[in-house]
Amino acid sequence: MIKEVLEKTDALEEKIQALLAEEEKTEEIKVLQEEKKKLLDSCKDLEPGDRVFLARHPRRPHVEDFVSALFTDFFEQKGDHLYDEDRSIYGGIARFHGRPVTVLGHRKGRTVEENLSCNFGMTCPEGYRKAKRLMEQAEKFDRPIITFVDTPGAYPGLEAEQHGQGEAIAKNLAFMSSLHVPVIAVVTGEGSSGGALGICVANKILMLENAIYSVLSPEGFATILWKDSSRAAEAAKVMKLTAKDLKEANVADEVVPESLGGAQDDPESLYKALDQVLEKTLAYYDGMSRHDIRKDRLSKFRNI
Repeated sequence: MIKEVLEKTDALEEKIQALLAEEEKTEEIKVLQEEKKKLLDSCKDLEPGDRVFLARHPRRPHVEDFVSALFTDFFEQKGDHLYDEDRSIYGGIARFHGRPVTVLGHRKGRTVEENLSCNFGMTCPEGYRKAKRLMEQAEKFDRPIITFVDTPGAYPGLEAEQHGQGEAIAKNLAFMSSLHVPVIAVVTGEGSSGGALGICVANKILMLENAIYSVLSPEGFATILWKDSSRAAEAAKVMKLTAKDLKEANVADEVVPESLGGAQDDPESLYKALDQVLEKTLAYYDGMSRHDIRKDRLSKFRNI
């Protein structure tokens, strides 16, 4: 449903933009805006399959957008100091409301060339080692860590296996479990499989309203269970992968609201809401001992 609605609203928005320069057309613009609003109002109760579509929307805010909107003084760090630079992990040091933090996340890219250079957000071992290097630095200098999760899964190619994909993810899981600084993970789009979990062992897991978080993609689930990937929408219902489902299951700690029709329609309001949630979440750990911060994280995952 949501795909058809967005096709209509996009067409209406094009007409609105074309008429904005013509002052005499204000009434026509008003009618088109009302029509667009009615269409978006029909998107209040979305099916899980619709939320999967929105989680993968190409215009959805990416990690670079969140870093630019929420942080200042960002300094990107590259390379795993062992083999290579993996562009699918974007990270470095920055300030959040004046406070030094380490920030990193999956990067999918916008253009075809960027998609290919980032493996469409599917991270290789070099990317997970880079993430671990940044987190080691955060632990050393007592900086909170904020991660942005958006990946269809870790890169499954032969080269990734040869370079130690399983070991790199496993080391991240073990290391993140042992950290003594707060880790806040934000699932912004897709959060699939160990590819997501490799940067998501966090004290608090925040999810955008239309984000998904699951053991694998709905298509993969449908293929394994029913040998039919076309039943992905049905699988999405069974998997309980939406932010609402995961909040009820106490996997997600907070759901950040999006505008009707998805975050791409009004990213500024999303940045504002997420900024407030991040500030409140980090404040919760102020004054907490390093030992208790680690204990808090382990308790969360034992409860899960």
